[in-house]
Amino acid sequence: MVEATDPTLWRIELPHSTAAVPMARALVRTALTNIDAPADGDTAELLTAELVANAVEHTAGDGPIELVVEVLPGGCQVEVHDGRPARPGELIGPEPAEAPDPWQEHGRGLFLIRALSSACGHRPTARGKAVWFSLPALPAQRRPAH
Repeated sequence: MVEATDPTLWRIELPHSTAAVPMARALVRTALTNIDAPADGDTAELLTAELVANAVEHTAGDGPIELVVEVLPGGCQVEVHDGRPARPGELIGPEPAEAPDPWQEHGRGLFLIRALSSACGHRPTARGKAVWFSLPALPAQRRPAH
């Protein structure tokens, strides 16, 4: 069930399966559509998909994943809550000592989040952790026409 009592705050529980990824992308797209100072929706969708995919892959499947999208005057913040309290790899740490193997499918998600967001991090929650990123609003000349 999507909760959006405030048009600037969206919250949904996602299934602990790969089906959560397109659902999360759709919610982010909906939340960032037709607002005065939108963030880059394509980047928000990409980074949200990475966070949700990581939550599905790296946490036990015994509970839902929660997605929270907050539209802010200066952009947006997206959080993904899961039941695993362990910190998420190299999200806020230094670059890994070795570059990801170009032949592997995994190993770039957290790098993308660090590289494309204006800020990112994680924090403990009562149920596990929240991993988040922020994006600034697009400059007026890059905003899509309505």
